Amino acid sequence: MPSAHAAHALGPSRETTWRISPTEIAALARVKRAVPANWRRRHGDFPEPIAWDGGRTFFDGREIVDWLLATGHGNADENDLGTELALHSLSAWTSRIPGRQLLDVLTALMCLRHHEGVPLLSGEDTTWESVVERAGLLDEDDTCLISELTSAGHWGPPLARLADELVAAAANTLRRHGSMLTDRHGPAADAFEWLLGVRRRLGFHDLTADTLTPGMTECIARLTGIDGMTDPVVANPGARGGDLLVALHSAAGPRITPRFVASDTDHSLVRLVRRRMLIRGVLGQALDVQKGESVPDAVDGPNVVASVLPYLPREERLPEKTLERIEALTDLLAERCTAVVPGPADALTEPLRPHDWADRFRRDFLTNGLLKAVVALPGGVMPYRPGYRTALWVLARTPEQQRRGRVLLADLSGQEMTERTLTGITEDIRRWRAGGWDDDGLPALHHGMVVSVERLNSRAGAALTPRMRATTGAPDRVLRMADLELRLKELGERAHRNSGAGGELTAHASLRPESSTPPSTTIARLRKERRLRMLPGHRIATEYLLDRGDHNVLTPAEVLGRKPVGTHRIDRALLMTAYRHVAFTEPGDLVITAQPEFGAYIDADGFSVVAYPARVLRIRSEAARPVRPRVLAAFLSMAAAEYRRSRGSVHSARTLEELEFPDVGPVEADHLDALLEDIERRSSVLRQQIGALDELGSLATAGMADGTLTLHADQ
Repeated sequence: MPSAHAAHALGPSRETTWRISPTEIAALARVKRAVPANWRRRHGDFPEPIAWDGGRTFFDGREIVDWLLATGHGNADENDLGTELALHSLSAWTSRIPGRQLLDVLTALMCLRHHEGVPLLSGEDTTWESVVERAGLLDEDDTCLISELTSAGHWGPPLARLADELVAAAANTLRRHGSMLTDRHGPAADAFEWLLGVRRRLGFHDLTADTLTPGMTECIARLTGIDGMTDPVVANPGARGGDLLVALHSAAGPRITPRFVASDTDHSLVRLVRRRMLIRGVLGQALDVQKGESVPDAVDGPNVVASVLPYLPREERLPEKTLERIEALTDLLAERCTAVVPGPADALTEPLRPHDWADRFRRDFLTNGLLKAVVALPGGVMPYRPGYRTALWVLARTPEQQRRGRVLLADLSGQEMTERTLTGITEDIRRWRAGGWDDDGLPALHHGMVVSVERLNSRAGAALTPRMRATTGAPDRVLRMADLELRLKELGERAHRNSGAGGELTAHASLRPESSTPPSTTIARLRKERRLRMLPGHRIATEYLLDRGDHNVLTPAEVLGRKPVGTHRIDRALLMTAYRHVAFTEPGDLVITAQPEFGAYIDADGFSVVAYPARVLRIRSEAARPVRPRVLAAFLSMAAAEYRRSRGSVHSARTLEELEFPDVGPVEADHLDALLEDIERRSSVLRQQIGALDELGSLATAGMADGTLTLHADQ
């Protein structure tokens, strides 16, 4: 184990206070926020606080890192702890420097560091004046750097060292995990994005209030279709902190060089956006960001427009004002150009007063062929405003002879905002665009429904949601219902065969004499007798659990049956780099979990990864009396139900290893195993029948609800 402070190869300077709050300790150790408080209460050697400020407690970050290294607590890689300390020790600075000034100075220093490629205070001239002078050579007209640096005053040198530490930490992370990370523009750019990523925790509320989730921002960028353009010109009015510009730049890919024109009414945000794009390599004529509501004029005019309409309180959120803002954005659109605009749902999708001016205004977007897609978004799209309902419009200007009088509607407002949901609606709209906004030959959509504009306009004030007759998918729905009817007939015949002649389910049960009651055993005893092994689950970061990959990941959700196996997967390349210690399951392994309640799952195929707190019970087949996994799972489930944790208690009455269950003999174990297998097989058929019946009922109900199906009496 390293000695005190030996891990700090990029350790903090003496002039900089490296205080760290409990929240930042949790982020550094990659644990939940409450864990550091538990460590402090349970471990007498946990470092003592060094300062209290405004009701907040601060610790010496170097002592925390040493404690984590010495004890092995937390989920962070020990090689990252020392260098990433800089990334998690910024809260103390906000009590000494206004948060906005701290952000501006650090991002300006990162831009200079990125341009020069060496530490800011390295070389012969290490004075703060030299730093400001070098910034003047890069930013002669003071568009984004000089004012921020000159305002730093005596805080300049320590902040320069802090900026160097942040960049060094990002470089270390890139070296260790570069094979898994994409869209990199250098360690300074990574540190810049990390700093903006924690803006809410550092109190930058003006940069946080109107931001969307990263997934939603990426979804908007993809919906513009920028990745399929050769020379895109992107307009982004109301750029705020530049999240959407960064997402558009990433979505364009390395082979496309977009030009960006943007604006914002806040002068300091305009300068921040310039720095943010400068550090990503967007220079010179490729970027024009100005103060104001409208974007600067582009030579060729933009062919992509993306803008998030600003939040307004309900009493000020008039539908006509929202629609006027969108109309101003469409004035930028030339033919075959696209605009993506998220905004308040009460103006974009919800019912309006029939024949009112706002209703007529909204229908004009339909009749003139501008509005191509309307999506009611899930809750939580704007995390800072959880009660704010949002929607999204996709607009495109097409020649009159190419308009088909159709619009795609989708309602995701009642769905969970997952990566799968956003990917599904993105693919729907991309297919819709690829077909020329025409539903002829359009494949089945994940969420959207193509609706006639004429029918929408015939219902004054109606909501723009897919609660009416669709123009696609109805024939597929009829065919699917016919397939389900045949499937139900087949399942019924299979169930009849299982319960028919020769297939009766008989347990052959009888009373057991009291003298032959089997002894009890526990998992601990079975392990001691070398009849099974217990293997721990692995701590897998949630960001690596995707719906695609080479191996299934069995989390407690899969073990408990709350999610189907295959919901979480992981790539083999990732396992070979970041999780080389991971061991796969073997066929027949019993995967168990006690959190949040007991669950058991038999992994028949093996080659899965078990995620903590789930564990593996591996049967030793070479034992004299091998355990049957199915029988063990049944006995454990019954014992765990008897000793489940009562309300208000921290632990259950007995641990999983202490649960007692009968140790039946081999013959009886075989009989019980066969019975449980037969029950499981019959239950599987019944579950398939229930699933098919549910789907058939849903299809019939949906078809009747949107007017595409009718049902007839049996002839």
